[in-house]
Amino acid sequence: MPRKTYSELTRRRFVTAGTVAAALGVAGCSGDGGDGDGGDGGDGGDGGDGTEAATVEVLHGWTGGDGAEAGEALVAAFEEESDVTLEFNAIGGGGNENLDAVVANRLSNNDPPGSFANWPGKNLQRYTGALGSVDDVWEEEGFADSHIQEAVDLHQQDGTFRAVPLGSHRLNNLFWNVEVVEEAGVDPSSITDMSAMVDALDAVATETNAVPMTHAMSGTWTTTQLWAAVMLGTEGVDAYTNFIEGSPDRAAVKSAFESTAEILENYISDDAASLDLTGSNNNIINGDAAFIHQGNWAAGAYGNAEGFEYEADWGAKAFPGTENMYTLHFDSFLYPGDNPTPEASKEWLRFVGSEAAQTAFNPPKGSIPTRTDVDLSEFNDYLQDAAADFEEAEHRPPTLQHGLAVVRETMNALNDVIADEFTGPYNVEAATDGFVDAVSN
Repeated sequence: MPRKTYSELTRRRFVTAGTVAAALGVAGCSGDGGDGDGGDGGDGGDGGDGTEAATVEVLHGWTGGDGAEAGEALVAAFEEESDVTLEFNAIGGGGNENLDAVVANRLSNNDPPGSFANWPGKNLQRYTGALGSVDDVWEEEGFADSHIQEAVDLHQQDGTFRAVPLGSHRLNNLFWNVEVVEEAGVDPSSITDMSAMVDALDAVATETNAVPMTHAMSGTWTTTQLWAAVMLGTEGVDAYTNFIEGSPDRAAVKSAFESTAEILENYISDDAASLDLTGSNNNIINGDAAFIHQGNWAAGAYGNAEGFEYEADWGAKAFPGTENMYTLHFDSFLYPGDNPTPEASKEWLRFVGSEAAQTAFNPPKGSIPTRTDVDLSEFNDYLQDAAADFEEAEHRPPTLQHGLAVVRETMNALNDVIADEFTGPYNVEAATDGFVDAVSN
């Protein structure tokens, strides 16, 4: 099947329209509906006895500045279209860590929710045997024809659809506060490699009282994510691909750690260890920091901040060295097997993949639809630019930190290396060895 794109029109106008497998013992979650052993990724069953109530419990991690408004918009749109009662329960925590723990506990106790927000790709392997099939949803709604090809490919496990995408994030972003970088005399368009990035950070440190690069370190995921952006920008997409596929070049891994260490040792705030994503991003909004590397959910927070306007007050570009890349990430909802509300849950997933859902959710979240038929003329300029960047990208590498690129066991091992060796002091050699060992076949 050929790659689907957002459109063939102009950039401003689009056509309308801990490893869970170990923690939860998924064989115990499969129930009578599946094959029961989880060994081949078989269905977890649809559960239910035909008498379910028209209510579906959905778990997600969008709280505060990290997507709360987008979640509210999504719920409101669903309630306009469905008679199903939605219990939309937020479980906050950086990088879905708390949500993952709650889901793992619920699944291990044979008490799955109707659906939960999570990530597709290799991340699905952590739920082997615990997910049911939504092939019927994809077929009935024609999702394979209306969504980008990456979404079609990455939401399957062993040839069966287990989830439905809601939106797509780009990970390789550099955002900035316009007033701060102007005070520093920095032209962000000139930041096209790590040397220029360091020069810009030096200028901010010298010419302003702002933090050159705000970085949240209350969890490890932000640093792993930053390292991946640096790896792509300094070593290229081939070195990154070799790394995630288990054939790492140690010299490239080390070089990326050296560049990341230079930023973290010299240009982040003294309180970085206590900052979460929302607090770090607020430093950009408040003018207390010049730059931040994040996924484009950061832009969602900027768009929701009163009087903080794209290009006038904040700017965005590809992380230096990744101008021809769109590091791909999805917000998705998964379908547990032995589902307590199989039909209501599938009605929710039908909605998630719809134009109405993706139009309601993505603008406040800072993401773009995975559907190819959504009219983006009413989306803000930043999101139209992001959609155009997706369309024009030469490479769309999968995100490392968020589960598309490596399985959960590997992701846990990488984050453990960051926690042990790269949270200050920054032990480049040990971190390099740890990352190489974590992914090596």
